Amino acid sequence: MGALPAGKEDEINPLRRIYLLSPRRLSPETIAVAFAKTSRSPQSFSDIAAALSEQDSTRFHERWVVGFGHASVAEHAVLHIALENISRLAIESLESNRLASYTEKSTRYQKWSPGAYHLPTEFKGSRLEGEYRAACDFLLETYQASLQATAALAHERFPRQEDESEAKWDGRIRSRYADVCRYLLPAACLANVGVTINARALEHALRKMLSHPLVEVREIGMEIREAAQQETPTLLKYSEASPYLQRLAAKIEARPLNRAPSEALPLSGSVRLIQYDPEAEDRVLAAAWVRSSGIPYRQALADIAALPPAKRGELASALLGSMSPRDVPARELEHLSYLFEAVLDQGAYFEVKRHRMMTQTPAPLTSDLGYVTPVWFEQAGVLGRFREAMDRAAQAYRDLVQLDERAASYVIPNAFRRRVILTLNLREAFHFCELRSGENAHFAVRLIALQMADQIRQVHPLLSAYMRLAGRPSWQEIETSYFG
Repeated sequence: MGALPAGKEDEINPLRRIYLLSPRRLSPETIAVAFAKTSRSPQSFSDIAAALSEQDSTRFHERWVVGFGHASVAEHAVLHIALENISRLAIESLESNRLASYTEKSTRYQKWSPGAYHLPTEFKGSRLEGEYRAACDFLLETYQASLQATAALAHERFPRQEDESEAKWDGRIRSRYADVCRYLLPAACLANVGVTINARALEHALRKMLSHPLVEVREIGMEIREAAQQETPTLLKYSEASPYLQRLAAKIEARPLNRAPSEALPLSGSVRLIQYDPEAEDRVLAAAWVRSSGIPYRQALADIAALPPAKRGELASALLGSMSPRDVPARELEHLSYLFEAVLDQGAYFEVKRHRMMTQTPAPLTSDLGYVTPVWFEQAGVLGRFREAMDRAAQAYRDLVQLDERAASYVIPNAFRRRVILTLNLREAFHFCELRSGENAHFAVRLIALQMADQIRQVHPLLSAYMRLAGRPSWQEIETSYFG
């Protein structure tokens, strides 16, 4: 075959271009239209964008996104939202939205000052405002005192290294004592959070926030909408409260108050595997076989079930055995799922909630299940003050719940337990158990991750054997070390 005429080669193999549509030059709504139009236009993205005006973009979104419901277009409009001085209880509501990225003020690397808490509208000017303030003030005063006492204990146990500055020394050991003292922080504590989210996910998040029972969350929703409309005026134009979500919240609130615990609780957190498929490992291996061979799934499943244990082990090794520390397990693991019930402290739940690929159903934050007590409070000589702070918070909650059950949660500190239902697949379990059982994770969530890994290994030993947990302590060792 002879050479192609000049210019013909480029027609067959057009020059590859990979580039950004910069938000510095184009609005998020315009970028979304440029991407949307490529489905019907042969022009390049840059040519499409260059021909668009803000008015063109608005008309497009009014017709196709708002009018005809092509909501996926809104996913190309990405916003970066900064929120400052909102309560950690409100952050919990905000971060319940799965399809977004969040970075918030850390309880490990930052410290809270006296008075750094939210006063809910629900209690402002009420007969119980004084009790609410007193409980939060006492918690933060105890927090400050405990920081000093536990820091002295950390300095004693982890001496300063040669040629180490005072600042570097404290930076190295701060997590040792800050991780303990965070148990005193109430849900009312103020924090900052940065959010990156696309307009479609934000529209859903706003509907949830505008329908929320807490005044603060509804106000934050309105302020986010107002700020976001400066960049995406059309895509968020009809973000309103949802009557469905409002009715759902009302039904959830209609529940008995001050229930007594129905079971004996451990000193620390606990996880119980409630539901799993005993044959799920075969289903994962069969799915992997379909991917490599193309045979029907039923045939693959029957073939896997007929294999001797050694051969099944070879298939599991082929699927997971060559992973490096940075590799993510194959997606076939997503065909295997678990339902866990966890009872864990609120501080640990704030770590768990970051794993938004799970389906999480948290119970309301109350004083019903009591609180955990890390041994460092006793060893640092502040156990009595810690218990007094917990008792005062619990009493304030019991009083405040008579005015507003949901808003009463603001006064609950991180030490109090909470019930959460978790549904996750094995691929997410690998990620959660490996990450959250690591030495740099908080000890309360390490305990949860190691318990979860143990229970998964008991029911699905073939695949879970490839969790990268070598050298990790047992959950019993964590419990003994930190909770006595």
